[in-house]
Amino acid sequence: CKKYFELFKILLIKKSKYSNLNYRPEIDGIRALAVILVFFFHLDINNFQLGYFGVDIFFVISGYLITSILIKNSEDENYFQNFYLRRARRLLPALFLVIFLTSFFVYIFYLPYDLRDFGQSMISSTTFWSNILFFIESGYFENTSKVKPLLHTWSLSVEEQFYIFFSILFF
Repeated sequence: CKKYFELFKILLIKKSKYSNLNYRPEIDGIRALAVILVFFFHLDINNFQLGYFGVDIFFVISGYLITSILIKNSEDENYFQNFYLRRARRLLPALFLVIFLTSFFVYIFYLPYDLRDFGQSMISSTTFWSNILFFIESGYFENTSKVKPLLHTWSLSVEEQFYIFFSILFF
């Protein structure tokens, strides 16, 4: 098992001209492709169904980057705590801004019954289980999903669940 870990470490963190910068420009190109696929999918262009593939690309990139971060920092005795602090600093401000702005508009335009559902999705989004809530409530492509302003947080919840479970497994 240790041999496989070392082989994986060598393959994952190979030396390149960008290795000293901790920046991989080729990943930005792949991200751009994924964004285009998801964007075209949401434009509802006829027979364009590669948006699913764009989401898969994002998840693979995230898994690759998180694994490489965990491997690079595994020698640090506080890496587990630092890992979660970096994730929180990177993701939570944007999430809370989106929820705050969305809450303002939902309060103005939604009916009281819808506010209850929105509050439930707000809680599930901030605790990273909105993917489960939205799955239970309705499908992603159902008509009722079109009035769920935080529906897009399902992918962030999947990613956060990966951060939690994979890093614990890694630890």
